[in-house]
Amino acid sequence: MPELPLLFFPTPEAASRSSLGGGRGDVHLPSHQRQGKRLSPIFDRLQKAFNARRVEIMQNMAGIDSEQVLVIETVGSVDNFANAVKRIDGLEWMGELEIDEIVPDQDFYDEKKMDKELSGRFYLVMTNQRALDEMLSLWRRYQADSGMQFERGLTKFRDIFLHLKDIRRWDIQDRLFETGLIDIWVETLEYDRDRIVRFEAELWFRENEKIRESSAGQVMALVQQSGGRVLGQSIIEGIAYHGLLAELPANAIRSIVENPGTELVKCESIMFFRPVGQVVTGDKPQEGKVEISDFEDMPSPGGHPVIALLDGLPLANHRLLAGRIQIDDPDDWETDYAAIERRHGTSMASLIVHGDLDGGTIPLASPIYIRPIMKPIPWSSTPRPEGIPENCLAVDLIHRSVKRIFEGDQGEKPVAPQVKIINLSVGDRSRQFTHSMSPMARLIDWLSVKYGVLFIVSAGNHPTSISIGCSQDDFEILQPGELEAETVKAIYKDARYRRLLSPAESINGLTVGAVHCDASEVGILGARLDPFERVLPSPVSSFGGGYRRAVKPDVMFNGGKQLYRLSLRPTEQVTIEPVISLSSPGNKVASPSSLAGERNATSYCCGTSNATALISRAAGICYDSLQQIFSEQAYAADHTLFEVPLLKALLVHGCCWGDIGNRISDVLRNPENSSQLQSLVSRWTGYGVPRLDRVQTCTDQRATLLGFGQLSDGNAHIFRLPLPPALGSSREWRRLTVTLAWLSPIAANTQKYRISSLWFEVSGVSLATNRKEGCGGTTGWRAVRRGTVQHEIFEGQKAEPFMDGEVIEIKVNCRKDAGKIQNPIAYGLAVSLEVSEGVDIAVYNEIRTRIVPAIRIQQMAETI
Repeated sequence: MPELPLLFFPTPEAASRSSLGGGRGDVHLPSHQRQGKRLSPIFDRLQKAFNARRVEIMQNMAGIDSEQVLVIETVGSVDNFANAVKRIDGLEWMGELEIDEIVPDQDFYDEKKMDKELSGRFYLVMTNQRALDEMLSLWRRYQADSGMQFERGLTKFRDIFLHLKDIRRWDIQDRLFETGLIDIWVETLEYDRDRIVRFEAELWFRENEKIRESSAGQVMALVQQSGGRVLGQSIIEGIAYHGLLAELPANAIRSIVENPGTELVKCESIMFFRPVGQVVTGDKPQEGKVEISDFEDMPSPGGHPVIALLDGLPLANHRLLAGRIQIDDPDDWETDYAAIERRHGTSMASLIVHGDLDGGTIPLASPIYIRPIMKPIPWSSTPRPEGIPENCLAVDLIHRSVKRIFEGDQGEKPVAPQVKIINLSVGDRSRQFTHSMSPMARLIDWLSVKYGVLFIVSAGNHPTSISIGCSQDDFEILQPGELEAETVKAIYKDARYRRLLSPAESINGLTVGAVHCDASEVGILGARLDPFERVLPSPVSSFGGGYRRAVKPDVMFNGGKQLYRLSLRPTEQVTIEPVISLSSPGNKVASPSSLAGERNATSYCCGTSNATALISRAAGICYDSLQQIFSEQAYAADHTLFEVPLLKALLVHGCCWGDIGNRISDVLRNPENSSQLQSLVSRWTGYGVPRLDRVQTCTDQRATLLGFGQLSDGNAHIFRLPLPPALGSSREWRRLTVTLAWLSPIAANTQKYRISSLWFEVSGVSLATNRKEGCGGTTGWRAVRRGTVQHEIFEGQKAEPFMDGEVIEIKVNCRKDAGKIQNPIAYGLAVSLEVSEGVDIAVYNEIRTRIVPAIRIQQMAETI
């Protein structure tokens, strides 16, 4: 037990939630007359296109009800439009997507800033002919009389007509070209002209089971007509997912590439065609050796696994891992997994168990559970890269793997029900996050709530070249600081192509980016170069933000230094390319050896996978500390429900930007972007780098308190932090850090998506009133309330006289967001108050002497 352990708040006071406030922007909308002139031709074209496709379907697929999906594009949003859709027989709500970067025109523009880009929605609605006719009838009646009374429940259509920018059918462009699958198919056929090609057909999720069966049957028939077959199907109602795994011969794929207008591609039941097998790793780091004697004296792990690793198969008998991991391989993938190919799983297991081997840390106290979800994929050279195989749907594989942990399968018992943390150091390179949540992210969010588990997910790597933007002559005279600045600018310029990789956009998961930092000693660089002279985010680390512009990644951590070299390809401007280092730098990990029977090989590697594994390790350590705090402070109530929210809050609580944020801001700052700087920085850094020592123990000058509870819609809890009397009238610098975390249920087919919205407010004595940039500062306080972690730092030095017994109040509020809250939402809260180390103010003891008696009184009252 630490000498100065973290403290618990007394039970909070129940209250009603506060109002969030806020409002809509001043967007100019066209007049009723203008909308009629503008939209009438669009509706006419829509009806003709719908009728033409209906006739086509009837001719080619007899007996199939002609349903088609409409894309209703609006500027701005119309709340609860789904309820109006359900009032028209034959319309079915399919979902909605948020869109931005809408170019203003003479009809739609911001009245305060006419050149400002706008945001809006894509509303997706399945319709048959009768429902479309009814909707068009509503439009025509509205055009004839703008003051018409809409029938009960249909008034939202009037709002849609006011905001409507365009309406069209969901077509080939949406379901095939937007996913990038065509380019992947072209590349695949160039490599192997006769290859059978597998793909995923993601179907529109239909609420009615019989309609779902009919939709799947229709697609299966079309695949068979094209000479292919459907290999598998996955339906997960909790995330509104319906996917088919299918394959087609090369000639059928070639026909689609040359002429996409086939019946299969035009099938109205299909939302997207997507590639499979895109979660791949393949780096081949240099081997080394480690002195095993340094680790053999470490105590063996005990107890049940708290951390699960879903990854490649590790070397179970590696001397750094033997006895410290529990491998569960129900699909027997080991038989096709040569020892030399077990790289990624071995390195991730090594980082979780031991940390960076150059860092001198001790192994975890408990074993880790490992389920392989990757295996060697067909390749021309060895060792083969590892990836999720093409013969399964990634969503289905991970769903089955997690379900097996907590529920078991095929009549077996759960294999690791005590798991609280699941590490996912993988990402889908074919699916960068833009606006819509990927099925994998929806799955993680849903499973998080279902099983009360924290997923720790890598943001994803982009090991691509960087165009520095200067000539060779200018490049050669750049000083290290200048090269650093030019590299940061170039990466930001390319940020739209370096976005989060699915499932990193998950709202309940903790997403981890990489810091360009490690504990290694770097030898001679030779032709390699390090683009950064300071600690900054890794050049390969993905950019956020997250869904609805929430803060993503959540945190970043040491992922190893990535070195570069000058590109050999002739270009007008200098380009640098990432290199796989033949030695340090990087994180040092256990690895397979090229020598048969050798079990002590190590290597260096880098990236967001590493950073994620290290945060998972930290989560395991924090979990053990949390159990000890509950035990030592004799907290009698069952705290199981609150462990994961508290753990999530603790992992973020020590975060700040520090010098990293200052450096990026200095590089990017110009006269036009001062109001956007905080958003720009957080897209790469999230909340910053966690100082994990700050959530393990307190100091004389820093007290950290934990709170937790459950809230339903409209309710709130008020926590009171007693103020140290010695701080009264003092002008010493002080900092208040508040972190709130929870797991939210989801409404998978709505734009709001997150069902529960929680947020805190700070009031009472104003000891620290300045929001620190990067953690809810003056321009970012809305962003920190958009996800499931709110983290803010307040600082001050102003003397603020107060009486002994006065407090700072932290009010935690809850309200429904995307739908009704069915069950109370469990949350975790971490609050720290501190002054500079060495200052003669006993913050910890003065708070503790005022907190502990209050807790004892409450405990006594509960036993009476």
